[in-house]
Amino acid sequence: MKIADMFKNTNRAIFSLEVFPPKKTSPIESVYGKLGELCKLKPDFISVTYGAGGTGVQNRTCEIASKIKNDFGIESVAHLTCINNTKADIDAILEDFKNNNIENILALRGDYIDGVEPKEDFRYAFELCGYIKSKGSFDVAGACYPETHIESEDEVQDILNLKKKVESGAEHLISQLFFDNSCFYRFLERTKIAGINVPIEAGIMPVTNKSQIERMVSMCGASLPAKFTKIMQKYDSKPEALRDAGIAYAVEQIVDLLANGVDGIHLYTMNNPYVAAKISEAVSNLL
Repeated sequence: MKIADMFKNTNRAIFSLEVFPPKKTSPIESVYGKLGELCKLKPDFISVTYGAGGTGVQNRTCEIASKIKNDFGIESVAHLTCINNTKADIDAILEDFKNNNIENILALRGDYIDGVEPKEDFRYAFELCGYIKSKGSFDVAGACYPETHIESEDEVQDILNLKKKVESGAEHLISQLFFDNSCFYRFLERTKIAGINVPIEAGIMPVTNKSQIERMVSMCGASLPAKFTKIMQKYDSKPEALRDAGIAYAVEQIVDLLANGVDGIHLYTMNNPYVAAKISEAVSNLL
């Protein structure tokens, strides 16, 4: 089922999860147990990230997305990046998706890799969105950034770039993580002003350890509210307490977002079924 149709055919918020493939040094089967536990939560869909390691990782993305849909019966979304792929590469990947019954794609530019010269066929995600739409009946999603992409000049340029994605075929959007809901609400106001009218899921990441938050903030530039920072500082030396505090903070965010009519919640699970289950159970009656 196409994700765009889910949004059209339901009067509630969509609830989805995100997982990532195991490292190349680990067997792909190592993630199957966690997938099974996450699928038992019955999310509307599960997205599978596209690793930075190239074709081998992409094959794992397709294989895991196929496993989720064809074996566990949960709709899947395969991430696909373009900056390091040629059109021929993308064609081969799309064919692989078709052969595995995968019809939903999150189109991304992808990260530059040190020492690797980017290909020349695609420079931006909106170009990939348009290319995928020209190649078949895939449902295409795009990424968005409540606090602007770290490479954007400013909020205006970021929204203009986002509008290009939508005009090129992105039928719904998934946001980067954020910890201050007011940032997301201001972002939604900017999208409305720009005439972006597709569903937007709010990306939520429950923080369970200090190194995780430091890594994520350095990568995406999310701001940290004083309340969140105090929680991290107080429970920094108590791993279980920090985990539970991170879960509680994420639940509080989601409750507020749902009360304000958000289109959906996309939970960055970090492949942790325990954390995902706790959050899912806490908000299930609100969806």
